Amino acid sequence: MPDTLLIRQLGRREYESVWHAMQNYTDSRDSNSADEIWLVEHEPVFTQGQAGKEEHLLLPGDIPVVKVDRGGQVTYHGPGQLVAYFLLDIRRLKMGVRDLVTEIEQSLVELLKGYDIDAYAKADAPGVYVDEKKVASLGLRIRKGCSFHGLALNVNMDLDPFLRINPCGYAGLEMVQVSDLGGPSDMATIQDDLTRIIAQRLNYQQIETITGFMND
Repeated sequence: MPDTLLIRQLGRREYESVWHAMQNYTDSRDSNSADEIWLVEHEPVFTQGQAGKEEHLLLPGDIPVVKVDRGGQVTYHGPGQLVAYFLLDIRRLKMGVRDLVTEIEQSLVELLKGYDIDAYAKADAPGVYVDEKKVASLGLRIRKGCSFHGLALNVNMDLDPFLRINPCGYAGLEMVQVSDLGGPSDMATIQDDLTRIIAQRLNYQQIETITGFMND
């Protein structure tokens, strides 16, 4: 189903089970497997990418730290943050990883523009920013020509845990969220708007939405 994008609504879940499910899907997929975007809110967790340095974990306290196989440094996930995982066959899409990063970033910029939020990407620091504050983080992994991991958009959450780390390895980087910038706080609205924009930008002919995993 190369022309179909499957949106998988996962609700609220702890991080590690979703991470391992991403790995398993990527390892087992073939040339006929559907491209999927998984939408999820995670229980509180810090994730440390392959380039992550311990010095950027300032005071993690009671929030667990998980070392993962994506690019980038350390970030925080928690309820009220939209996480979108991109399980795409980028060889089939005839895209490089830099192309995919750009499309994800520009999809977020377009999404926020629709809410009258002036956001932008930076060439030297993946993610999306508003007035030099970070509203969305981005980290990917490519295996067998396919992507996994993805983006985290701060929507309507407790931002205090970001103070316990140097977000994305930048000391003093301030985080901001959509609801504080005048955008919606409703997760379903943002999910629908974002997936529509991404599907258009990546030229999928149709979108199918399902809830959960088959073994739920």
